Amino acid sequence: MKTTFFKKVLIGAALLYAPMQSMAWGTIGHRVCGQIAESYLTPKARAAVHAILGHESIALASNWADYIKSDPAFSYLSSWHYVDLNKLYTYPELVIFLKQDTNVDAYTKLNYLIGELKKRGSLSPKDKLLDLRMLIHITEDIHQPMHVAHADDKGGNDFKVTWFNAPSNLHSVWDSQLIDYQQLSYTEYATAINFTTPAEVKELQSAPISQWLFESNQIAEKLYVDTKQGDNLSYRYNFNHIDTLNRQLLKAGVRLAGLLNQIFG
Repeated sequence: MKTTFFKKVLIGAALLYAPMQSMAWGTIGHRVCGQIAESYLTPKARAAVHAILGHESIALASNWADYIKSDPAFSYLSSWHYVDLNKLYTYPELVIFLKQDTNVDAYTKLNYLIGELKKRGSLSPKDKLLDLRMLIHITEDIHQPMHVAHADDKGGNDFKVTWFNAPSNLHSVWDSQLIDYQQLSYTEYATAINFTTPAEVKELQSAPISQWLFESNQIAEKLYVDTKQGDNLSYRYNFNHIDTLNRQLLKAGVRLAGLLNQIFG
């Protein structure tokens, strides 16, 4: 009986742990972006978003797309979280690439979701909820540099490093380990980095999605150059990259709010 009990415990732990392995920004990072987005919504957009989400905040809705990965019925959403770019693009080159992009990826699906949510009345409450949760999540995802990175290493998942001597990979470091290292709750983290000017908000929110992807890819390419397979990343890595990390989290929140204001405002 003891053996059966422990088997059940191990299986349960595995089921809980598996979807956490591939989360963009990790649980805290996504919630930081969502919490920041809440602070930039217009009253009209806030009312519309909350009418769809109900008692679920944007911060909590941010994680749904990662949690649902464990359900085979939603496996079709797996490629919606990233855009693979296997070369260093200039911005004009990237714009051309995206215009020709027919892949099922974060760029094509984000544009699809924007169009769907603008239909409003023609969508069922269930479809609105799924579309809004995915739009929130994808917008945040593409500000994580390793979600606009190389296909051949699965966005850094196969780029092996250690984090404070523990086995890891470049993707996981940027998803969660850098963020968790700050030892802040998501509300504390959002408060600590949410500083903008009206001019900055306007500039960030006026940038097209192609610009968001370009910025993330530029960071990703620099990370590939600065980091070698097998590197032990620790205090110095945090010191060198924390400002970039915080900036990407902030931009994701501000731009998510701009997108929601555009759709529902």
